[in-house]
Amino acid sequence: MAKATGVSEKPVFCVLGAGNGGMAMAGHLALKGFRVNLYNRTPERLKAIQQAGGLHVLARDGEELPRGRARLEVVTPDVAKATQNADILMVAVPATGHAFIAEQCAPHLRDGQIVVLHPGRTGGALEFHHILHQKGVRRDVIVAEAQTFLYASRSINPAQVQVFRIKNSVPVAAIPAHRTPEVVKALSAAYSEFVPGDNVMKTSLDNIGAVFHPAVTVLNSARIESTHGDFEYYIDGITPSAALVLEALDAERVAVGAALGFNCMSAREWLYIAYDAAGQDLHDAIRANQGYYGIKAPTRLDHRYLWEDVPMSLVPIASLGDMMGVPCPTIKAVIHLANLIHQCDYWKSGRTVERLGLAGLNLQQIRQLVLEGKLPPESGQATRRKGARRGKTDQR
Repeated sequence: MAKATGVSEKPVFCVLGAGNGGMAMAGHLALKGFRVNLYNRTPERLKAIQQAGGLHVLARDGEELPRGRARLEVVTPDVAKATQNADILMVAVPATGHAFIAEQCAPHLRDGQIVVLHPGRTGGALEFHHILHQKGVRRDVIVAEAQTFLYASRSINPAQVQVFRIKNSVPVAAIPAHRTPEVVKALSAAYSEFVPGDNVMKTSLDNIGAVFHPAVTVLNSARIESTHGDFEYYIDGITPSAALVLEALDAERVAVGAALGFNCMSAREWLYIAYDAAGQDLHDAIRANQGYYGIKAPTRLDHRYLWEDVPMSLVPIASLGDMMGVPCPTIKAVIHLANLIHQCDYWKSGRTVERLGLAGLNLQQIRQLVLEGKLPPESGQATRRKGARRGKTDQR
């Protein structure tokens, strides 16, 4: 793609997704004085917001969090209208919807726009970038991803959202990596919380939710069904034996990163950095994290910890492991059990190396894509042919 054109000092934001997170982000940005467009593909989700002319943002008394009535510029299910005057596109949908958003946005993107996935999970920016390439988008558009979501929030009703917490620091990385400072600078007009991440492979593989969400849910599946989640997810759900499974899964994730030439932090290291929670092993570190106490388990197994985190977090790690010759037996076991629980095949819907645009690339080419944004000369035509063949197969 072309060189940067820059974003204005007072950028216009488009938030794509009107769920818990998207509503919090749109409302907060509007309360900060920015022009904000809100898109959601389901019109019914937007009716109350359109009638109210915006969002009502709530927060607990005594806490320094955004609150008040937030006026939005455009609230629409039409992606062209939502994005046409926006400088920064904030994608706040589950990772299972990233491909759909990429396909919808592709015809309408223009030079100078920045797309940020909140968060990318594992491979989000790579998948989005690959789809734009398949669609023939050659405009100066930067695709980036956050390592985790900035807000802890919940929709109270269709036009009200409550913000519980805003994280202090969230790494962001772009494709190519050398354009990350442009993204952070553009976001800094509204946020001081976003900091430069190393690259999108690091933000993807340091997705600690891949360790804590699917395996803990699978290991506690009977308990979740019998109690409807009436136990503490991290404290009761991660026993010493369960923690051994998580440590094995975590070691496989770190090994995949190392094979790609990226140094990923372990889950135990992450707990110390994020929460000052230390321990001789992962089980001790989890129990030392006071922030985990009181968090209940999901009430049912039809939950994003499986239907989002398995295909969008575990599948890409295992697929990268296969490509790099790194065994991932624990990760694959959790994927297999999740398939059985949900009676589906997350390998078919998940982010394999083919969907990330990495199939057939060697290590040097992968690093060139991630760090420099360079694709092999023949990859554009080849990936379009593969995509066309895969599309025909999926329709059978």
